[in-house]
Amino acid sequence: MTTVSSQDSRFGARMPDAAYPAGAYDDHLARVLPRAREQRVWTPADGPLPSLFVSHGAPFTLDDPQWIADLFAWAQSMPKPKAVVVVSAHWEHAQAAISGAAAGTPLYYDFSGFHPRYKTLPYATPDATDLARRLAGLLGGRTPVYEFTDRGLDHGAFIPLMAMYPAADIPVVQLSMPSLDPGALLELGTRLRPLRDEGILVLGSGFMTHSFAVFRSPALAAHTAAFDEWAVDALARADVDALTDYRRKAPGAEVAHPTAEHFVPLLLTVGAAADPGSAVSAIDRMVMGNSTRSVQLN
Repeated sequence: MTTVSSQDSRFGARMPDAAYPAGAYDDHLARVLPRAREQRVWTPADGPLPSLFVSHGAPFTLDDPQWIADLFAWAQSMPKPKAVVVVSAHWEHAQAAISGAAAGTPLYYDFSGFHPRYKTLPYATPDATDLARRLAGLLGGRTPVYEFTDRGLDHGAFIPLMAMYPAADIPVVQLSMPSLDPGALLELGTRLRPLRDEGILVLGSGFMTHSFAVFRSPALAAHTAAFDEWAVDALARADVDALTDYRRKAPGAEVAHPTAEHFVPLLLTVGAAADPGSAVSAIDRMVMGNSTRSVQLN
């Protein structure tokens, strides 16, 4: 197994701990849990759910009340999914592999350098055995789908979901990236597209720009901003070829994405969409020189 290690520990080493780590998340839970539990569940009359790309953030996302509120409002703008399949920047494995589907599978706290409390926060989702079976049937025609029964959701999965669906009442399975090749993620998204018709949310979790260099040299933010603007334009034009060939075609790619793992989940989201030109930005903020843009496609 090849696991993409979390680089967010270096991000966290540069950030002071909040006075009470994840305090904004605690406040969020106190405010919104009743609404989260009462959210209307998807029915076939709603039509296919959109496919989503979320800029997931490091654990201190849970100290940012605006980011948390924006993620929750986004989730509330659509029916509650019957289940979620998430592909995170932090797990690469070929062939297809899925996380543990049993209720109570411990989270995979794949980060270091943060306050210990972040590794005590729970996100105990219900049994996802049926979802795991559905994925195995959908993807296992050519090769078997391996289940890592002891591997829970990593932070690329559970951090955004804690904000979006804080009641933790939706079955979730994490699916590995088959490689970091954009075309492979695009093809995987296409194979997952039928799930949207079943009320299953397909979620690619990465970061629209993921540059540590910009922390050291704020002037480099011009490169991350240019990359973000280019991505918005490419999505609006449904230019899948450009998105797939972003290394050669996007301005600032070397700064915005020195490695591929945080960008290529966007291709999964595009592949899962019926209309690649339907992208709408649900979140559009620059945080510490990086774009947290998160989008949905129909």
